[in-house]
Amino acid sequence: MLPAMSKMEVRVRSKLLTLAVAATLLSACATTTVTNPVTGRAERTVMDIPTEIAEGRKAHQQVLAEYGVVDDARLQAYVNDLGQKLAGHSHRSELNWTFTVLDSPEINAFALPGGFVYVTRGIMAYMDSEADLAGVIGHEIGHVTARHGAQRATRQQAAGLGVLAATVLGVLVEAAGVGGATDLASQVSQVAAAGYIASYSRDQESEADRLGAEYLARSHYDPSNMVDVIGVLKDQERFAADVARAEGRSASSGANWLSSHPSNDQRLRDIRRTAAGYKGDYSDDGPARYQQAINGMTFGESREQGVTRGRNFYHEPLGIALTAPDGWQIGNSQEAITVVNEARDAGLVIKLVPPQVGATHDEILRNVFKPTGGRVERSTINGLAATRFEGTVRNPQGQSRSVVATVVSGPASRNYLMLYAARDAAALRRSAAAMNEAEHSFRPLSAADRAAARPWAVRVVPYPRGGFAELARRSPLPDRAEAQLRVLNGVYLDGREPRLGEPVKMIE
Repeated sequence: MLPAMSKMEVRVRSKLLTLAVAATLLSACATTTVTNPVTGRAERTVMDIPTEIAEGRKAHQQVLAEYGVVDDARLQAYVNDLGQKLAGHSHRSELNWTFTVLDSPEINAFALPGGFVYVTRGIMAYMDSEADLAGVIGHEIGHVTARHGAQRATRQQAAGLGVLAATVLGVLVEAAGVGGATDLASQVSQVAAAGYIASYSRDQESEADRLGAEYLARSHYDPSNMVDVIGVLKDQERFAADVARAEGRSASSGANWLSSHPSNDQRLRDIRRTAAGYKGDYSDDGPARYQQAINGMTFGESREQGVTRGRNFYHEPLGIALTAPDGWQIGNSQEAITVVNEARDAGLVIKLVPPQVGATHDEILRNVFKPTGGRVERSTINGLAATRFEGTVRNPQGQSRSVVATVVSGPASRNYLMLYAARDAAALRRSAAAMNEAEHSFRPLSAADRAAARPWAVRVVPYPRGGFAELARRSPLPDRAEAQLRVLNGVYLDGREPRLGEPVKMIE
């Protein structure tokens, strides 16, 4: 697998398939009665307090392995300190709370039972103040204090999912967003169960909102920031939809915090009413502290994930680059790099081959495909040793299929498998030349490639006389940079202009 990922749904899909198999091994947990820390009422559950903490800790390790964490001790400490402050005013201050910034550009936040809360650097880029981030974290703390994860796991017991399976499956499907969950659930044997835990209930969402507002007020943050956060993220969704419309495609229903925490008009009215019920000294929302914390934070794909720049992909730690044919798109996931045609019916899949699969090209091809016939051709691709295989393989069910694949030895003695994939034979024939072009663009990083591989970063700068148009000219953002900078600064649709010299976020 490639060492990091940029699309949560791919990561979630592989984890779901694993959990589907594991679920039957985890489904024999007995129920007990606990007192809910928020309501004070007794409730039947498959997850008592010690089990909740233990299962959350197990799932926490899986989340860290799947997503990776931002390698910035200062930023991690800032978010953890904020989370601990809020959790200390919660109904479950005794928990050993953990707050982690995940290395993902997705706009998301979620929580595990037992006190494990996650925010992505993607969502942090769109927050304007410490109080905004507190609104996101406070909501997630509310899910934990009210034991919503344990309640969800209990409901899944009847569907045959075990405690850990229900816990992780729920979190990962939630992290993919409700829009992504529909596709993912079809790949799991417990279809009904997977769909059921894809989102919290409306009552649970409302309870988490109320609790988040309470924890903000106790921590001297204005609870109305929970409303502001939703407004900021709705602007981001509108911007994404506007870009999609301008490019003649439908808006994505992929992962973000709003899709996994649906915010309808009634819920917004409820949040406003709840926030209005709190009165106090909320004069310090911490915008300066927040800007200092995120200044220099990676925006978009990180160095560890590899970066996509137009038709080019660069992975500086692996020392490789490739270029997609004109009109084709590059997908970057934990599982593979994919170069996909415009029709989405054919593509080249590039995977890093684990050392245990084989030391030589022939071993790799033999162990991966177990071919029953075909031909092998030796060559080089941009100075790298390559072996192409075209032949027939047999799947575990005994069915034969044709395979076209190339093994390439990249820098640092790492081997890569390039697989020609298509919906059918006709699509493969139509796209073979373009896939061959993509294959032969695979190369060691040049000096120019290394310069292009630099990740983007959030920078806090004084608002210039030339406004967002000037900042856009200075930014590497490829399309609609001025509009995106407005979104990042919370002024996408209202037309407001910051004051000259006011600190604002830009991407450089």
